[in-house]
Amino acid sequence: MHSDQDLESRVSRKLMWRIIPFVMLLYFVSFLDRVNVGFAAMTMNKDIGLSPAAFGLGGGLFFVGYFLFEVPSNLILHRVGARIWIARVMITWGIVSAASAFVSGPTSFYVLRFLLGVAEAGFFPGIILYLSLWFPTKQRAVAAAWFMAAAPLSTALGSPVSGAIMQLPPMFGLADWQLLYIIEAVPAVVLGFVVLKRLIDSPRQATWLHADERDWLIARLKEEADLRESHAGHTTGALKALLDPRVLALALIYFGTSAGLYTLGLWAPLMIGQFGFNSLQTGLINAIPSLIAIVVMVLWARHSDRTGERTWHVVIPCVLACLAFVLAGQANTALMIVLALTVVNVGISAAKAPLWAMPSLFLSGAGAAAGIASINSIGNLGGFVGPAVIGWLKGMTGSYTLGLYVVAATLAVSAVMTLLLSRKASQQPLISQVRHDH
Repeated sequence: MHSDQDLESRVSRKLMWRIIPFVMLLYFVSFLDRVNVGFAAMTMNKDIGLSPAAFGLGGGLFFVGYFLFEVPSNLILHRVGARIWIARVMITWGIVSAASAFVSGPTSFYVLRFLLGVAEAGFFPGIILYLSLWFPTKQRAVAAAWFMAAAPLSTALGSPVSGAIMQLPPMFGLADWQLLYIIEAVPAVVLGFVVLKRLIDSPRQATWLHADERDWLIARLKEEADLRESHAGHTTGALKALLDPRVLALALIYFGTSAGLYTLGLWAPLMIGQFGFNSLQTGLINAIPSLIAIVVMVLWARHSDRTGERTWHVVIPCVLACLAFVLAGQANTALMIVLALTVVNVGISAAKAPLWAMPSLFLSGAGAAAGIASINSIGNLGGFVGPAVIGWLKGMTGSYTLGLYVVAATLAVSAVMTLLLSRKASQQPLISQVRHDH
């Protein structure tokens, strides 16, 4: 028994060090290219004639392209393997992101944001699916939390960098916002080629694991898959997964967290900047909430894995983020807005890993590829609704308040839906709780 535990901890350590830092780096760059538009907006909006409503709409159109191509993209990944498909995703989104430097008005801005969503579709659910092929159930929330920590980390480190680039003088006939898009797109293309060399599709090909470690991991993953498939509520088919009520419920829950996350990504720099800070100061201030969120989300995910509880680990952070958005709507000082945005960041980040540990408990094979992509694509429409509603209401009222209340409401719905799903699934413990009995 002792040697088995020793083997498990050795494999776990190797998986964490070999896989997680690299996929974190990929997501870091991905997230930066999604939300640097919030910094570009400081001068781009005026240069190309974007109103708040047009900016909010264009920012959100990314998720329409994402929504339409997410499921097909993840099914292709399931068929051809993560290595080839993730490389394709990164190279194409890097090219589209760089092309955003040459938008000239609302229409071209809309088109490029839509195409960026098409290019990047499949990346996030592809990595979530990839992690489920490597990490046993007991470690899945922590693995997902470290991967997803790259989003707040991208904001924490990327905000000061983006703010600093926005202080550059015009070069080569390009404005500050154009330089921002081009400079921050280069790593995506370069990393796409690195993925082709470094990413391994399955544990069977992992030469960096010793034979006994590889055998143990393959056996454990197969044992868990067999356990799930023997369960009455298990789904393996792609079409069945898309129609599974649990998948639709998780998508609705994820909708609220996405509305919150991308409201922060697109509007936080402008909300902070309205208190008179320059772009570099705004970037440094915007980093603070994200740094705190990273620490909390990893500790929260570890607690969720250790206790095997998922439901309340999603509900509590959603409620916190909801209340903090209401507070942000009332904020009339820089300190108040930063405090509110910090709690929002912590809540949204903490909810995500326990939520993403749920789908692989009742989905596998093509069902997992389709189901995870469906949750992500439908859920990420919140990333369209949140920023677009805020832009529209800001244009009508001159204030962020009403829009922030709408986003708060989506997080309240997430919390309620999680409780309803848990109650509905109480006779199916694979949903509400992780099985630790093997």
